[in-house]
Amino acid sequence: MKPRVFVDANIPMYAAGAEHPLKAPCLRVLEAAARGYVAAVTDAEVLQEIMHRYASLNRQEQGAEVVELFMHVLQDVLPVTREDLVLALTLYREHVQVQARDTVHAAVMRSHGVTVIVTADRHFDQLVGLRRIDPLDFERFVKEGG
Repeated sequence: MKPRVFVDANIPMYAAGAEHPLKAPCLRVLEAAARGYVAAVTDAEVLQEIMHRYASLNRQEQGAEVVELFMHVLQDVLPVTREDLVLALTLYREHVQVQARDTVHAAVMRSHGVTVIVTADRHFDQLVGLRRIDPLDFERFVKEGG
């Protein structure tokens, strides 16, 4: 069975961005998703984050393209529900060092039984019950079968 992974906003953004040490590893994450080596999911909030970031740079068209391409490699886009937000508030209060939107992602993951997140954001390491895979370690994760 393919590992089910939540893909954070920074993965498609690094992949689409300028040269950076994480560009190639993030491209490999998306390629693995496109080839079906992993069952990649994200939530609606991640897509909004990407659009918001590109809009803040006045690059809406590029943001729309990144979101469209990202959605093509995903198995699913998970909704954010009221129950997710209730859990996110608990996580937000307990983990003040974790960004608010990331507590939302963690809550959505928990409600859908997803325990692995692919992200460069190290603060996810502080959330019990979630396993963060750095894009630099992703290929090894896939080879080991998750």
